Amino acid sequence: MAENREQKSTGIVRTVLGPVPAQELGVVLIHESLLSVTPGAEYAPEIDMDKSKIFDILQRKLIDFRRNGGRTIVDHSGMFHGRDVKLYETLSKTTGVHIVASTGLGPEGMLSGYFTTPQTHPPTPWPAEQFAGLFIKEVIEGIVVPRVERSGPAGIVTSIATQSGIVEIEENLFRGCAQTALATGVPVSLQYGANALNDLEVALSEGIETHRVIIGGLDRLDAVKRKEAFAIAERGAYVALDHVGWSTPEGYINDMERARLIAELFEKGLGERVLISTNAVGCAKGHETKDIDYNYLLTKFVPFLHEAGMLNEEIRILLEDNPQRVLAGDATAVVKKETAVGAKQK
Repeated sequence: MAENREQKSTGIVRTVLGPVPAQELGVVLIHESLLSVTPGAEYAPEIDMDKSKIFDILQRKLIDFRRNGGRTIVDHSGMFHGRDVKLYETLSKTTGVHIVASTGLGPEGMLSGYFTTPQTHPPTPWPAEQFAGLFIKEVIEGIVVPRVERSGPAGIVTSIATQSGIVEIEENLFRGCAQTALATGVPVSLQYGANALNDLEVALSEGIETHRVIIGGLDRLDAVKRKEAFAIAERGAYVALDHVGWSTPEGYINDMERARLIAELFEKGLGERVLISTNAVGCAKGHETKDIDYNYLLTKFVPFLHEAGMLNEEIRILLEDNPQRVLAGDATAVVKKETAVGAKQK
């Protein structure tokens, strides 16, 4: 326990505006999206991609979040889904909300042929090492921005498995994410497929420490039925109940059930491995999304936690300490990697 608290107090987190001490992050939403664009939708004439309108929408939502006690948003969208780091930099400056951008890809259904059937002889999907090379650059050198080359860094690496079960190229992605974390110090956030423990072991097989891995989607109905949140937390990884505000028609437990699950995890001594978020999308283009704001968790869900019997200190640990600790990652790995990169450049 003391080790975790020390890491939180001394670690730094890579935000789009640069490194920030973890303890300054305040309340963190660990799994959200700011701008989400279906690949290709930006070219459709009926899709309004006016950046000033998008900025106004996101700015209003972030200001509301900050006004209700929020401080940090982790944009979980990864590569090629509308991620706009220059926009996020401006939003962070004007709203005072820290924004952590992500790198990563998945699931298989959202990958282009460039990754699944590249022009090699014979055509071979990208291996884990090739994905890791792509992701590592976005952490160390900055996120790719068209016509700018590089911008602010990614502070987390993420991937998603197909819900019917992880497939080969997704295993390569999970391994590539773990390799990225080992090389850079950032945490790994994975949305499991059909078996959370199995998918966790795929990442752990690369040698990453368990407490640097987040397994998301554990408030899905099937996961709760199998008590996978307990199994993952007991294994030492972080449990993300990241669909607060979603319910049974959408494949998730409802908020009261979610609050009771969190309370039970705390009662069993697993509270320091729990993360929560809403998976809200601030501005969607080319697809429908759930109508939920970033401040929902603080204004609507926290009362459920009180009703479930949780103490104020436990809620603070859930909203602040836990995400701050995991986002701080392994600062030593970051320093070593950057030193090595700098030496090569010289």
